[in-house]
Amino acid sequence: MTAPAQLPSLIARQYHGHSHQPEPRDRVVLDYEARFLRRKVLSTETGARLLVDLPQTTSLDHGGVLILEDGGEIAVTAAPEALLEVTAGNTSGAELVRLAWHIGNRHTPCQIQPERLLIQRDHVIRAMLERLGANVREVEEPFTPEGGAYGHGRTHSHDHGHTHDHGHSHDHSHGHEHEHDHGHSHSHSHDHAGGQAHEH
Repeated sequence: MTAPAQLPSLIARQYHGHSHQPEPRDRVVLDYEARFLRRKVLSTETGARLLVDLPQTTSLDHGGVLILEDGGEIAVTAAPEALLEVTAGNTSGAELVRLAWHIGNRHTPCQIQPERLLIQRDHVIRAMLERLGANVREVEEPFTPEGGAYGHGRTHSHDHGHTHDHGHSHDHSHGHEHEHDHGHSHSHSHDHAGGQAHEH
């Protein structure tokens, strides 16, 4: 007979985008995908088991806090992950803006900085950017991309975005695995920009 799983010692049912206390009680270090959740058991830095049970699916930001039942805070930290750094082939700021536009047109989460863009590794997007004259290199860094246009903290990317109204499952087994790398090029025509407002 297998031993029962260890029960979580901490429970958080609320999330705030910033801390209200001088020091967090503990912290969780999560990559971009793992920071999109509603109910999940996480391990903290000290090894405690934390049950997160939020009212709705939430995008946790780097620097945000999960609020414990006794009012204590668990800080959220963005973990380093495999990314692509995108810089313009010349020094033109307009060129970087043009590259950002093409990335946004593919509904790819993008971290925008003055001299560079950061995106998740994707060989289809990389090939497109290199064709456009971008310099692209692999890096390992925390990923904190821009939030969605509707203020819900997430753009509609190919990985996590299909939790809403298209009826696709979160694990991406909706049949076009051969185009998982971005590209099912979003051929569902993105009518959802008008009426579906990506409520996630």
